[in-house]
Amino acid sequence: MTNLVVNQSNPKDFKSDQEVRWCPGCGDHAVLNAVQKALSELGIPREKFVFVSGIGCSSRFPYYMNTYGFHGIHGRASAIATGVKTANPELSVWQITGDGDALAIGGNHFIHAIRRNIDINIILFNNEIYGLTKGQYSPTSERGLVTKTSPFGTVEEPFSVGELVIGAKGKFFARTLDTSVSLSTQIYVEAAKHKGTSVVEVLQNCIIFNDGIHDTIAGKEVREDRTIILKHGEPMIFGKGNDKGLILDGLKLRVVKLSENEYNEKNVLVHDATEPNPGIQYMLANMRHPEYPVALGVIRSVAGSTYEVSIENQIDEIRKTSKIKCMDDLLSSGSIWKVE
Repeated sequence: MTNLVVNQSNPKDFKSDQEVRWCPGCGDHAVLNAVQKALSELGIPREKFVFVSGIGCSSRFPYYMNTYGFHGIHGRASAIATGVKTANPELSVWQITGDGDALAIGGNHFIHAIRRNIDINIILFNNEIYGLTKGQYSPTSERGLVTKTSPFGTVEEPFSVGELVIGAKGKFFARTLDTSVSLSTQIYVEAAKHKGTSVVEVLQNCIIFNDGIHDTIAGKEVREDRTIILKHGEPMIFGKGNDKGLILDGLKLRVVKLSENEYNEKNVLVHDATEPNPGIQYMLANMRHPEYPVALGVIRSVAGSTYEVSIENQIDEIRKTSKIKCMDDLLSSGSIWKVE
């Protein structure tokens, strides 16, 4: 990209001159707006941002950002983002990916980037379908979904993104809706400030091949009763009248009706995103309608050493005691044969 002038006051500064070519009504438009708003709040020069993508509708994202970008191949965005961050830890590296790109062909790179805790920000667009290649079922498609590659309904169990992230030793996991621009902006800011791999799952709508897939919880008329926005340090309360809450009943979460008698704000669970033990966070990430509300917001945010810092520290320690100080030293070390 050109004209990387530092001006952090306006989201428009992060808009490129490229025509946005997603379908009208696609949830990707809202994600783009939220990311540009978040970046304008971070106070980081544009030349310090890099957006990396693989293949899929979401992967056109770098073209629409007035930052540096790298459009990679299918499933390899995590590997590229890892290389960029390790080579230059000063950069703010963002990986844009979809449920197919990240969890199918890119699944191995995805889980190991998380395990290593590389300081990159992964935004995973989850529309539960392959949109770019015209409507095949994906690793997050619900069992029984009828698609072009499952005409009688898929028989596979879907991945839970949150379960996968936490199972891969993830330190930061959040979830949002594509149309909730304000909530999404807040989450992206928190993700950027987190030191380590942050994964944000966006429940995104593909208007062409899987339209309305999230409507059972994202529709305006039902959203307040079927989702809960988690905030660190605050009681887990939801519902149109804030009349429901979550408690721990033995080893399970349970939804209760709040009243002045048995259950009230004082005895529902308080969200602790920073708790190292992921037990409750794991349950929150896996909540599903109709038994539970779907959890939105930052579910897990735990401090931990990052890969690139650990690598730099290791190099510094080795340099202190190493006899090899330059390339000539290296070439002259070990076994040497003299050819006459």
